[in-house]
Amino acid sequence: MTTVPPETDTITLTVDGTLVSARQGDTLLEVLREHGVAVPTLCDLDGVSDVGACRLCLVEVADRPRPQAACVTAAAEGMAVRTDTERLRSLRRTTVELLLAERNHVCAVCVADGNCELQDLAAATGVDHVSQEYLYPAGLAVDLSHPRFGVDHNRCVLCTRCVRVCDEVEGAHTWDVAGRGAESRVITDMATPWGESPTCTSCGKCVDACPTGALFLRGTTVGEAVRHPERLAYLGAARRERRWLLDLVAGPPAAADGGAAGAPGGAAEETPDRKESKP
Repeated sequence: MTTVPPETDTITLTVDGTLVSARQGDTLLEVLREHGVAVPTLCDLDGVSDVGACRLCLVEVADRPRPQAACVTAAAEGMAVRTDTERLRSLRRTTVELLLAERNHVCAVCVADGNCELQDLAAATGVDHVSQEYLYPAGLAVDLSHPRFGVDHNRCVLCTRCVRVCDEVEGAHTWDVAGRGAESRVITDMATPWGESPTCTSCGKCVDACPTGALFLRGTTVGEAVRHPERLAYLGAARRERRWLLDLVAGPPAAADGGAAGAPGGAAEETPDRKESKP
């Protein structure tokens, strides 16, 4: 008689030569973070889905011909993963250089200077100069039509964090991506100016989600932008648990400054009458 092995929710894999355990269904990025292995990311944001847009979390998996994006690759039993090889370091440096060369990133006059994830990645990957040819794209507008927020397309890295948080956390789906390749842009509704959007709830979650100075609070000057992406994960968890009224006192520690969880200068409540915000 054939004995069927019992099903288990735990798997074992090798990371940089070390055996680690993981839960069935976890992504490689989740496994790596749980075991303290640092892998750079830019499009990843706690509380929303992963899309593998930035390709910075690439890892090498045995028996696979090309590197895999750890955020969208499921961990599997017996998998052998390498996270820090010369090939991966070179790919990550090149990716950061391409991001810097694609748009007009002038850190010295950016609201996110000193608090920018792209800056941090450049330092972490050893990018002290850009060897790629700068595109210097013309016609990248700054939209200040919204009374509270602005968008500077010169600084956008197309991570789609604003798109996902607006759709999956706020439930408005104001943001989307239009165009292809180097002509891709984030847009509100059908390329409507942000201030004229009929769907935007002015919650500010997209601003908290942005890793660069592309989305910002109006009136913010050089280096003043401060992000609180951890608030978005808090709101996402509250939505899944159907807690529509969030306690300001018992909220996330980052909300102690009086601002909203995910809404700069707004109210930290998910109220039942905002039907567009419910799943």
